Amino acid sequence: MSHKILITPRTFGKTDPTPIALLHEAGYELVFNPFQRPLTKDEIIPLIRDADGIIVGLDDIDQEVLQHTRKLKVISKYGAGVNNIDLTSATERGIVVTNTPGVNNSAVAELALGLMLDVARHVSDSDRQIRRGEWGRYMGFELEGKTLGIIGTGQIGRQVASKAREFEMSIIAHDIAPDYSWANKIGVSYVALPELLKNADIISLHLPLTENTYHLIGENELAQFKPTAILINTSRGEMVDEKALYVALREKRLYGAGLDVYEDEPLKDSLLKTLDNIVLTSHIGAHTQEAVRGMGRTAASNLIKVLSGEIPEYLVNHEVNNRTA
Repeated sequence: MSHKILITPRTFGKTDPTPIALLHEAGYELVFNPFQRPLTKDEIIPLIRDADGIIVGLDDIDQEVLQHTRKLKVISKYGAGVNNIDLTSATERGIVVTNTPGVNNSAVAELALGLMLDVARHVSDSDRQIRRGEWGRYMGFELEGKTLGIIGTGQIGRQVASKAREFEMSIIAHDIAPDYSWANKIGVSYVALPELLKNADIISLHLPLTENTYHLIGENELAQFKPTAILINTSRGEMVDEKALYVALREKRLYGAGLDVYEDEPLKDSLLKTLDNIVLTSHIGAHTQEAVRGMGRTAASNLIKVLSGEIPEYLVNHEVNNRTA
């Protein structure tokens, strides 16, 4: 009997046919997301009810959704972060959860650097002005000689540090589990969070979303920023209190911000869109040809292995009994 697979990411298989070919070769019936956006609960529940597996992007797979599954064996995340998946509920139901760590590290790190340059040099500001038929000048600042503060030194944070070294920036970092061996090798100094917020010219977030990192950057933290500082977030939108950020930017209590992620996506009626000292991108950090190819192939491989009774390379919930039929 053929397995039914729900595929929700809109870019899955679009630039690289290999992932879809792998699933077809396995004899699976594929059901694709009919919308150009993440699915709502009401939309995903009828689609997932009879699915044996799902390749999921940013759609919420919470306890309510999982209660409607009948034979789901695997949730293969198309990406690294699994905060949109209820791991506890999945594990209780014997559903294997996998992800694709590492394949988008360079892509996200490069976007973080790009946002730093854009905000510091008013690239988007100048572009908008020219399109309005105006010709103005903006006084920006150079990254060379500035202090970059990296919060979270996992794989992406480390890549940002490595790439930033080419701009001859000084780098300080904060992490609850500092890796001093790596830091000494690359020339990074670990400091306490208040010290980083106070001294960094650019602060870039690279953390998973947890109870402890929710609104990590709020009103009190923003008050510690230099008025010339820039905040970059390519990690998870919920880590920044957007209302507090809006007020700080509006009152020019920091130089600017660059965001690729938001508390609610897609971004709709946010007051952030009324400001000129912020650059907004639509969660495109992992959307490069190289990263999409890697995520697609790894997500497909993980799913096939689980449905074939094998242990996947990137198993998230190790507690689950992954002996699937």
